[in-house]
Amino acid sequence: MSTVTIEVRYFAAARAAAGVEAEKIQLEAGATVDDVLAALRAEHGAELARVLERCSYLLDEVAVRDRSTSVSGASTLDVLPPFAGG
Repeated sequence: MSTVTIEVRYFAAARAAAGVEAEKIQLEAGATVDDVLAALRAEHGAELARVLERCSYLLDEVAVRDRSTSVSGASTLDVLPPFAGG
């Protein structure tokens, strides 16, 4: 079966929880954003899993509204925790 490789880029609390700024992961063709998130939870554990629950995602710089969106043909998934400001 063919595979897809996607670069996951972490920001703020997600970067701290993952312990890396970015990483490439390989999944089966047809993988979805949910599949990427499951792989990240399995790789990094509970701390990142808690952060991922509150995050927003950009797939090739386009907001992800549905986590069942395919990542095939995409090159990056940005993980964006909620930001506070003032």
